[in-house]
Amino acid sequence: MFEKILIANRGEIATRIIQTCREMGIHTVALYERPDKGSRHVRIADECVLLDAPDGFMNQDAILQIAQDTGAEAIHPGYGYLAEEPEFVHACEAAGVAFVGPNSVILETLRNKIRALAAVRAAGFPVVDYAPIAFDKDDMGALDAAANLIGYPLIVKSCRGGRSSTERLLRSPQRLKQVVRRAQAEAYAMYGNRRVYLEKAVLPAHQIGVQILGDRQGNIIHLGERDGSAVYSNRKIVEEAPAPFLTDEKRRELWEMALGIARLFKYENAGTVEFLVDVEGNFFFTEVKARIQVDHVLAEMMTRIDLVGEQIRLAAGELLNRAQEDVRLDGWAMMCRIHAEDPWHSLPSPGHLRRVRFPGGPGIRVDTYVYSGCDVPAKYHSLIAKLAVWAEARPQCLKRMRRAIEDFQLVGTPTNLPLLQHVLCSEFYGNGRYNTSSLSRNFDCAPQDDIYYRDLAVIAAMLYVRRNQMFHPTVPPRTLNGWHQDSRRLPE
Repeated sequence: MFEKILIANRGEIATRIIQTCREMGIHTVALYERPDKGSRHVRIADECVLLDAPDGFMNQDAILQIAQDTGAEAIHPGYGYLAEEPEFVHACEAAGVAFVGPNSVILETLRNKIRALAAVRAAGFPVVDYAPIAFDKDDMGALDAAANLIGYPLIVKSCRGGRSSTERLLRSPQRLKQVVRRAQAEAYAMYGNRRVYLEKAVLPAHQIGVQILGDRQGNIIHLGERDGSAVYSNRKIVEEAPAPFLTDEKRRELWEMALGIARLFKYENAGTVEFLVDVEGNFFFTEVKARIQVDHVLAEMMTRIDLVGEQIRLAAGELLNRAQEDVRLDGWAMMCRIHAEDPWHSLPSPGHLRRVRFPGGPGIRVDTYVYSGCDVPAKYHSLIAKLAVWAEARPQCLKRMRRAIEDFQLVGTPTNLPLLQHVLCSEFYGNGRYNTSSLSRNFDCAPQDDIYYRDLAVIAAMLYVRRNQMFHPTVPPRTLNGWHQDSRRLPE
């Protein structure tokens, strides 16, 4: 087992990794950039090193050099940044530093999403319709022809990223060029690569991911599925496990399909096999997320298995310590992503958090890097916390999540807590009958009824009173003249 691990990430996932390492008796090295020096992961790590490199957490050479200088035997990438970069993994392998994740061969295979789709289709598994080539910024003619061949509506996706803010839905050819240009620019900013490919859109659909674990001897198990169909502004905001719309028969079919695809790629370590499910219940493979995901907490709460700990053990060469029949999926879990942003316009809102209060009670967990008095840097993604709850059944789980959101207090910068409350209290989410289109139909803009504006007016008036009277009392005009100010009190 490793004695020292460097965490090549920040925020809540870095904090989460450090917590497991401490329980395992592993020394940790945290990286930070100057805007992030007050972050929680820097405070709780055994060592912390300033990452003073131009590309920050994307600078492979700097991170590997720090690992060697500090004597770290392994690097945990978390998610994002270098988590799915085969070149970085290959450099780690060549330097004798273990990478906590799949090997470079697996990552290279899965990074080529078009080739991965072709391999899965050739193996007899259903996949979404897609264009068999990727397109760069000068390939608009070929891209237009491919779009007409697939048919609208379609999805423009980054070759490097998954279902994220770089994904674009296109319902007609009129805006093809500008949508593709924007998707390519965002993909380049996020992943350093402009190439995109096209998928036939499945509308409406459910986004389902099956959590898998694999060791180097070919043993692979699943830890159940989770539903990420509550999507707002192209991002998942509420997820739950198990998927509420699946029958037991369909659920088992999905699990077996995910295991078959994982075995096809000889997958190892933690990952997620992702599918779209149409209204008739047909599954379509879309991609393999070859890393730990933001929503891994759902699998942990359902199985009581520490996925980060399993990642580290598997990276150290250990075998899976359980068979599929040993995995028990128990109860129901939900997770909300807390963002520092204007929730109605998806605009980030960095700033100073004056007061933070987390919800508590049985079955409630908060993964975060923030605390009272900390800053939310403008440089990074707006995700500041993950709130997860567990209960024995979905109705109790939903009630617990609603209560936890009410108790969650973040004062100092706008967050998406109001949006989450609207979603959790909506009828379609309450009965579990929602899909990827539900939120866009119901929450396209902020509430604008008379009661909403009346409440805003009351709040504004109260703030005005507090700022201008309570803390700065009104001074009578007669006391402001020169005669009064220059006078002195005579002795009585």
